Amino acid sequence: MPSVKDRFLSMLINSSDYISGESASKALGVSRAAVNSAVMSLRSDGYGIDSSTNRGYLLTNRPDRLDNGSIGAFLPGERMDRITVLPVVDSTNTYCKDLARKGAPSGTVVISDCQTGGKGRRGRSFLSPSGVGLYFSYLMRPDSGIERISEITCWTAVAVCEAIRDCYGLDSEIKWVNDILMNRMKICGILTEASFEAESGTVDSLVIGIGINVNEKRSDFPEELESIASSISIENGGKTFMRSELAAALIKRLDALASSWPGSHDDYLDSYRSHCITTGNRIAAYTTVAGESEARTGEAVSIGSDFSLEVRFDGCDEITSLKSGEVSVRGLYGYT
Repeated sequence: MPSVKDRFLSMLINSSDYISGESASKALGVSRAAVNSAVMSLRSDGYGIDSSTNRGYLLTNRPDRLDNGSIGAFLPGERMDRITVLPVVDSTNTYCKDLARKGAPSGTVVISDCQTGGKGRRGRSFLSPSGVGLYFSYLMRPDSGIERISEITCWTAVAVCEAIRDCYGLDSEIKWVNDILMNRMKICGILTEASFEAESGTVDSLVIGIGINVNEKRSDFPEELESIASSISIENGGKTFMRSELAAALIKRLDALASSWPGSHDDYLDSYRSHCITTGNRIAAYTTVAGESEARTGEAVSIGSDFSLEVRFDGCDEITSLKSGEVSVRGLYGYT
């Protein structure tokens, strides 16, 4: 259960007027002294709280923090019971997979302000500095066989785009398979990791890892990523965005995804197609042969009904469906 401090913070965020100490203590079921203690602790965390005799407390300034109170302000109270918010962790996916092994239910969420060992696709590391990004893992226990499960990554890409729009009113794009872009620069990566039951061939658990660059500055990225990576803040004039609100919006969208899987396939496919900027462009698709990466070039024609990328490769009349792999799009990430 969230602490008194977190619950009182949620009350302050959701109130446009002063909250008296008496009404707060009654609503929270604690003493006035406990409310006063919560106020002092919140002030030490950087929250501006005005106190006025006979009026109570008013939130006057809210820093960009990821904590239970600031996220819980935008969710139903009981939803926080399945959400773990950490200041630092090696990897939210690793932490969430451990919870899954211990029997955690579908909808369990792990959020961290910082990762020391964030993971990207194909064993790459994912840059996860403190105080600027949203590092997030969501546990699903889908009733699905292995053959359909890869689609959830594409559904998740749609959910991320919709959460960004819900929260900030901003549009974003998808580069096949699951890079989220803003102004053609990467702001988010998605890594989905599944655990299977060998005998039945069904998915026991699925951990969806999402890393979103929210408030990074250009100087936060190493030189090798400067032409590829960006943040929501950079692409919007350096404005600071509240990560807690995006975390809550993303939880809502993923809850909707989990409850509608797999019946809403057509809706997610239509949305994916509308967000995807890969189709209609020249691409290079990479495969590994004898340890060496080889590229085939062609035109990305469309997104198939199974979220595959349909490509007409140079010198071929037939359409090839790619279900996974690395694809570069002309004009993005240095590919010309």
